[in-house]
Amino acid sequence: MDEAVWRKSSYSGQEGNECVEVAILRDGAAVRDSKDPRGGFFTVPEAGWSAFLAEIS
Repeated sequence: MDEAVWRKSSYSGQEGNECVEVAILRDGAAVRDSKDPRGGFFTVPEAGWSAFLAEIS
């Protein structure tokens, strides 16, 4: 995941307390806490990520 390009959510809290980052992958997405980028991440398959985006749009 060293080559992943992480983007901070535009919906993250103004004070930086609730920050989420996402990296779009070839077959889905990875999500992590931007306050603790070395603390790990989870991946979501492409179908699940698409469904999530459709639900929040």
